[in-house]
Amino acid sequence: MKLEILYEDNHIIGVVKPAGVLSQSDGSEPEGEDMLSIIGEYLKEKYQKPGKAFVGLVHRLDRNVGGTMIFAKTSKGASRLSAEMRAGTFKKGYFALAEGHIKTKNAMIRHYLYKDERRNIVVDDKKRGKESILVYDVVGHIGNNTLVFAIPVTGRTHQIRAQMAFSGHPLLDDVKYKGKRVTCGNVTFPALWSGAILVKHPTKDESVLLKSVPYGKNAGATWQAQDEKVCEMCTNYLKGIGNDEFNRLYSIRD
Repeated sequence: MKLEILYEDNHIIGVVKPAGVLSQSDGSEPEGEDMLSIIGEYLKEKYQKPGKAFVGLVHRLDRNVGGTMIFAKTSKGASRLSAEMRAGTFKKGYFALAEGHIKTKNAMIRHYLYKDERRNIVVDDKKRGKESILVYDVVGHIGNNTLVFAIPVTGRTHQIRAQMAFSGHPLLDDVKYKGKRVTCGNVTFPALWSGAILVKHPTKDESVLLKSVPYGKNAGATWQAQDEKVCEMCTNYLKGIGNDEFNRLYSIRD
């Protein structure tokens, strides 16, 4: 797999994870085919390291979700990015193609998500669930579907997929949450893509903004099945995304 690099310096590396590739090995795939291993091999070759190169995993994407990821190249980078995750200053935005025509330009939705470990699915359960807040912008409409840019203010398992479904707008091909099947084959790729990550650099007094759009074979079958207009809409939307826009979206309340 050719590694698509968005940014790299001494402490961090930003890449595009293809849909269908694990963030970290779980033992189900041949050795070396997860992002952690792929980046480790890239760093080992680039810097001619005799042993394993350090790669710190600070966040994950579901296997069949692709897009922007950031990894640490040093223990200091890993520690400080992890601290940002805990503090809620590690900002992530996702493109999602949802069923139906969403009329509200931007909104916040709230559910109480509880993970059913046996079925590997989350449900809305006020008694057992954790408060989960999702904010989004409507990017545009494609036929009867709506492209949104969504930010999970609280980081829960399957948060965007579940909350959009519970709001009556499941993602295309997300059959786990009753989304419409739009592609063929045994594997489904929910129409979800990590579009942007904004973090404070671990060692510099500056921010790092990483962006990517769902395009080509690395995006997965569902995004590939869409018109090129969808990629163009994502690209145009990301031109305006920066620290101010993330802050605006985080401030949305119902």
